[in-house]
Amino acid sequence: MVTLPVSRGDVWLIELNPTRGREIQKTRPCVVVSPDDLNAHMNTFIVAPLTTGSHPYPFRVPLRFAAKNGHVVLDQLRTVDRERLVKRLGALTAPTLSKVLAVLGEMFRA
Repeated sequence: MVTLPVSRGDVWLIELNPTRGREIQKTRPCVVVSPDDLNAHMNTFIVAPLTTGSHPYPFRVPLRFAAKNGHVVLDQLRTVDRERLVKRLGALTAPTLSKVLAVLGEMFRA
């Protein structure tokens, strides 16, 4: 199990299987979107998967990460246990993280 600190905006390789139905599958990069106050005290994290094969929907944020173009798939948010984290791959840029948080705010606005 990974014992490193986990921060909002970090990109981790995460084992998402087993999945059901149309949930995004396999071991893939995901960005941590849960707040650092929560991350510091829990062993679960709210994440959004990254994908290179996606359509540009309003709730999918385009990005370039690890020399690849793709999207943050905010319609596939998951809470994962620390045991699913494989390794830290880096972090989103500040502008991309700001966009991700803005889109999440819009998605959950009442």
